[in-house]
Amino acid sequence: MTTPFPFTAVVGQDDLRLALLLNAVSPAVGGVLVRGEKGTAKSTAVRALSALMPTLDVVSGCRFSCAPGSPDPGCPDGPHEAGAFETRAARMVELPVGASEDRLVGALDIERALSEGVKAFEPGLLADAHRGILYVDEVNLLHDHLVDLLLDAAAMGASYVEREGVSVRHAARFLLVGTMNPEEGELRPQLLDRFGLTVEVAASREPDQRVEVVRRRLAYDDDPGGFAARWAEEEAAVRARIIAARELLPSVRLGDGALRQIAATCAAFEVDGMRADIVMARTATALAAWAGRTDVLAEDVRQAALLALPHRRRRNPFDAPGLDEDKLDETLEEFGGSDDDDPDPDPGPDGPGGGGGQPEPDDAPQGDAAARPEAGEDGQPQPSGAGEQSAVRASEPFRTKALSVPGLGEGAAGRRSRARTEHGRTTGARRPRGALTKLHLAATVQAAAPHQRARGRSGPGLVVRRDDLRQATREGREGNLVLFVVDASGSMAARQRMSAVKGAVLSLLLDAYQRRDKVGLVTFRGSGADVALPPTSSVDAAAARLETLPTGGRTPLSAGLLRAHDVLRVERLRDPARRPLVVLVTDGRATGGPEPVALAGRAARLFAADGVASVVVDCESGPVRLGLAGQLAGELGGTAVTLDELRADSIAGLVKDVQRRAA
Repeated sequence: MTTPFPFTAVVGQDDLRLALLLNAVSPAVGGVLVRGEKGTAKSTAVRALSALMPTLDVVSGCRFSCAPGSPDPGCPDGPHEAGAFETRAARMVELPVGASEDRLVGALDIERALSEGVKAFEPGLLADAHRGILYVDEVNLLHDHLVDLLLDAAAMGASYVEREGVSVRHAARFLLVGTMNPEEGELRPQLLDRFGLTVEVAASREPDQRVEVVRRRLAYDDDPGGFAARWAEEEAAVRARIIAARELLPSVRLGDGALRQIAATCAAFEVDGMRADIVMARTATALAAWAGRTDVLAEDVRQAALLALPHRRRRNPFDAPGLDEDKLDETLEEFGGSDDDDPDPDPGPDGPGGGGGQPEPDDAPQGDAAARPEAGEDGQPQPSGAGEQSAVRASEPFRTKALSVPGLGEGAAGRRSRARTEHGRTTGARRPRGALTKLHLAATVQAAAPHQRARGRSGPGLVVRRDDLRQATREGREGNLVLFVVDASGSMAARQRMSAVKGAVLSLLLDAYQRRDKVGLVTFRGSGADVALPPTSSVDAAAARLETLPTGGRTPLSAGLLRAHDVLRVERLRDPARRPLVVLVTDGRATGGPEPVALAGRAARLFAADGVASVVVDCESGPVRLGLAGQLAGELGGTAVTLDELRADSIAGLVKDVQRRAA
């Protein structure tokens, strides 16, 4: 067994360590979501936590970790006899991003269930994680149907497996810990709210601290056992403190003054629902117990808000995470219960017992300021280079109607185009390829029925063989690659016009986020085209690139199309099942070089030859219109729409038009 890196040897990351320890003290807090760049000890700290968790008493031989004093009455391994139990360490179970549904919730032996009426159940990861830790690395990349199962289990404290009328239920109460890199995409709001606390982590910019990180890591890699032994005393002290805090927790008093501060804070930051209030109350109570106190103070409420509210105040993926600490202090002071409550406490000593350890203003940019150039007197960002016109802000985004790729795909589950998926409405049956996941009962019975006499059937049960089983084929929705190709030339540079163009692209990006798409951004102007953002699941990264997009110069339309075609070629090798949708935003003009219009037409026909679905957003304005975007859409084999037609109440026939042209 690999020796884990000691929890107390993690350098810095005070917020991360504190959030994990609070959940160890009070699992009712609801878990931790750790957001941050790669290489910031996210996974190391989470795996190290399991070694600090108190041991568990479990019923001997129970695969579902039932507690001896109060076993689950519906446990599939029950009923349990009183007295027989064993003590073991709390488990930390890791959920791989590519796990199957059966691996997560468990699997039923459908063949035995049909032929013998026996519920032969193989437990999954949810059963293994009961009374322990369920760790999901890259939780933002988890498939939607697995997210739904996690939400159900976390909400109900139980997992249900149902297949064709055969059902199994078992307890599944666990500490949910997830890590993610925001650059790879955001979480669904439903799952985001399910995490009790969230922590933003970043690598230290302090040279001495970075040196200590490297020194400790090298020492651990050279001798994991010896390194862990040197930290054994500190580990034992923290483990004892967790146990003491758990014992003190029921005695902690959450007074009316603290409750009023919690309610006022949640109202001031306009968080949805009441879960934030409950999580803050539990977190503040755990903070008091961790500090060895029986009263919740204002400093506990403040720290609880910094951990429990930032991820709940985001309204869309383009909102910057974080909390206005000045506003928080004002609210706590206004609703403070006594003069002894200090709304701006000393964060305490460095280490797992310290306070929040929030980064200083110089350590991290505030809001969106770091993503934008310096503003000029007119409120607009200054140009980033010679010969460029300054970037303009996008207009207010609006709701768009769905654009979809024609035909039936087989890509990753999403919400845009029709596809064969593991979930959705049943459309037929086939022989299973590998393990059976969704039984088509009627087709299975039909396949087995003609052979009953030859198989010697004598009783009421159906004699079913492996070859008789049929997998249900289902139709649902897939996510696509939406590649934006944006004209940033001088012909698009009028401020009001470019603001509207950016607002339209921003609206489509928001739609792509909601439909679980990958997005990419290609821009063209001057003498060439650039891949402003390679295909990614992070739509907020695309929005940030769009915000700072400068304009000016000629219109190398053919270069933009060829660069987009090359991006699709490379992405097809990486993810051949994900179908693309090209959204070309242009007025249709082409300038620069010999025969620019003819070159653009030839480049456009490459997309038509490959069968790539496309939409041209016509940005031409003014009393005289040349209709160049419509001609370009014909070359692409797609359809053209104006900016006004992109709005949800204006493009009801757009999808049908796209499909008709592609048919």
